[in-house]
Amino acid sequence: MATSRGRAATDRFFNQLPEQIERQLLRGAGRAAATVVADEARARAAAHETKEAIAIRSKAEPGQIIVRVMVKPGWGRTLGIWSEYGTDPHFISVDNSQRGGRGIRRINKQVKEDGGGSLVINGKFVGSTVFHPGARADPFMRPALDLKKDEALAAAQSFINARISGGKIIGGLAVDGDDE
Repeated sequence: MATSRGRAATDRFFNQLPEQIERQLLRGAGRAAATVVADEARARAAAHETKEAIAIRSKAEPGQIIVRVMVKPGWGRTLGIWSEYGTDPHFISVDNSQRGGRGIRRINKQVKEDGGGSLVINGKFVGSTVFHPGARADPFMRPALDLKKDEALAAAQSFINARISGGKIIGGLAVDGDDE
């Protein structure tokens, strides 16, 4: 009767393979692709605060890898949203909760004396409200993806090719980072 050895090692290899493919290979490939897009988005972003807030986040869920290029919460994200989508025409005024019983003229005078500015433009009081005509959109995230999608796919493929050798998956994630 024929006998075989190594079945336990073979079973162990095949049982570990899906996790290795998911956690090391595919997640790393996704991060490699996202890095290309994030670099382009940084190059296109108008505000320094937005450039610094662009980040890559990845997480593995059962059956899927999610990799996002995002702008972290804060002032950089606010500027990024205004830049990406533009703004509608709107009025700017001092909120009643911030007045402390003071009139607009008194607020402007106080802020001007303190070295700041409120509804004073070029040293002139402009009234209790200012009409802002809005800002045109200057997108940076979507064009980054549109322009770099082929390069991002190539980076992902390169990551995969570099980590498959001799029937093994070698190496780890492409980029260490704040993964969710």
